[in-house]
Amino acid sequence: MTLKRLVLIISTVIAVVLATLSLVSSWQKPQFQSRLELYQTNIALQAQAWQPEDSNGDNFQVIRQAILEDQPLENATQQYQEAKKSVQTNLDKLNNQLTQLSSPAKPLPQDTVDTSASPELTKKQVQQSLYQQQKLLAELDLRLGILQVQQGKQDTALKTWAELQQPELSSDFADTATILSGLWSNPPRILPNAQQLIQKNLDGWFQNTALIQLYQLQQRQEPLAAVKAAQQEAAAQAVFKLTLIGTIPALAALIGTILLIFLLTQRLLKGKEALLAQNEDLVWTTPWDGETILQVFVVGFFFMGQVFVPILLSILPIPRPIVGVRLQAFSVLVSYFLVAAGALSVMYFSIKRFFPLPRLWFKFQLQDNWWLWGLGGYCTALPVVVVVSLINQKLWQGQGGSNPLLQLALESQDSIALGIFFSTAAIAAPVFEEILFRGFLLPSLTRYLPVWGAIVASSLLFAIAHLSLSEVLPLTALGIVLGVVYTRSRNLLAPMLLHSLWNSGTLLSLFLLGSSN
Repeated sequence: MTLKRLVLIISTVIAVVLATLSLVSSWQKPQFQSRLELYQTNIALQAQAWQPEDSNGDNFQVIRQAILEDQPLENATQQYQEAKKSVQTNLDKLNNQLTQLSSPAKPLPQDTVDTSASPELTKKQVQQSLYQQQKLLAELDLRLGILQVQQGKQDTALKTWAELQQPELSSDFADTATILSGLWSNPPRILPNAQQLIQKNLDGWFQNTALIQLYQLQQRQEPLAAVKAAQQEAAAQAVFKLTLIGTIPALAALIGTILLIFLLTQRLLKGKEALLAQNEDLVWTTPWDGETILQVFVVGFFFMGQVFVPILLSILPIPRPIVGVRLQAFSVLVSYFLVAAGALSVMYFSIKRFFPLPRLWFKFQLQDNWWLWGLGGYCTALPVVVVVSLINQKLWQGQGGSNPLLQLALESQDSIALGIFFSTAAIAAPVFEEILFRGFLLPSLTRYLPVWGAIVASSLLFAIAHLSLSEVLPLTALGIVLGVVYTRSRNLLAPMLLHSLWNSGTLLSLFLLGSSN
């Protein structure tokens, strides 16, 4: 055995162990989907307050039923109760960690904090996480009480606010709960600083609802009219955003479902003459072996992304932690370009000695119907990934971690930062990942597997590479569609377009949801 092969085997084992540990650690982290559902709930609550001038007409009722849910308040209450349970679970875990930190004889399980740090720093991290979760729980209770009182459950709401007693938090939350209890008590009570605390600790539909109740009790007609007008303006914007978020993907998913049924039916009836069978027997000639595949994937992709680039960035004279969403977005973009440049360089030098490559390798052809494959693949991927995601949600119950870039994009309302995020997710990621996973890995695997086997294997590795357990099944499904599109079109521009449309749609939805919260 050569020294190079021995180093490659050791590197592969290390990469597998590190990836496994990352996946296992993500199991304890909340899914981004849980946060996203609250944002969707909030924008739906804003939209349900929409009352245009012709709100008594049949057209309004049709539009309302098409866009909004039948029971927005009940559905929102359920979402907030589920979120509260999730936060309470996280609080229990953090309290257990804090207890174990005070007992050195007991090992501390790996979780969302850096347990490799000093005990004092680790304890401080746990305490900070505990405070954030307590604060979030208080915010949820404030909002949940308003939802309950709007459904006529006044006693339940008063009980919810009465239980909001957490001395570790700022007294603002307890004071706000007392103010809300007073507004909906019988008889009502108006406490000092009510308006200031409502505006400070509530937002969106919840803030408007509380202020309307306050101004009605105070009989202040001018601010009451102003807040109602602001609520209607926000509601109209929310309806428009819900239309964009819901209608376009729903229409694309409908087209994709019809297209999927057509393709599968045609494949059954026409066999090898079907569109889905196009190029399925056309194989690549792979001049390199598994050692080269491992070298590119393990050294070029994994170690570049998880070891080399992080070390390089850590030694640069950059102020830490990076604050400001623009700097965070720029940091993500630079990191991604460094990883992509490193991985593609390793791939180039690994296969350079096999140049000129056999036909079909890394094919980019503008004069082709690649855009039809990319667009059709995007529509087809939507219903497939949605069904898989619903199953995935049942399996993981809100755990399993998520891509941190999604959270940054959701909470950022800076146009420059969003532009940088778009450049990373909708341009850089599709180009780099499709070259590596569909352009190199998938054809390379056909040396050892049939084309379908190579599609599934490369899709699974594509999903695992994102290092989040909750994303493995949906990304594998997406990767399979990307692989089918590439093997049938034999043009890398097709999966790049599909990938770009997918990421662009996700970012657009995140921006619209974030701008309403």
